[in-house]
Amino acid sequence: MALFFLIPLCTALATGYFFKKSNDELAYIAGVFAAISLIFSLVLAPWQIQFGLLIIVLIITNRLLQENESKQTQSKRQQFRQTK
Repeated sequence: MALFFLIPLCTALATGYFFKKSNDELAYIAGVFAAISLIFSLVLAPWQIQFGLLIIVLIITNRLLQENESKQTQSKRQQFRQTK
């Protein structure tokens, strides 16, 4: 497995750290560069890592949707009780 994707990933982490610690305009440029490097490293990542990240995102999204639906159901019940 080629590990070339680690180079832009480490660059993204380093520039992200710089973005958090700095307050001037250069920090915004570093933040944009960190985002681009992170996307580039995900493109270069092997399919096993991309597949693993996809599974993690799907699981987290499913849990968040379930929590949102339960909150909406509770709010609808409260509104129904108030209108009675």
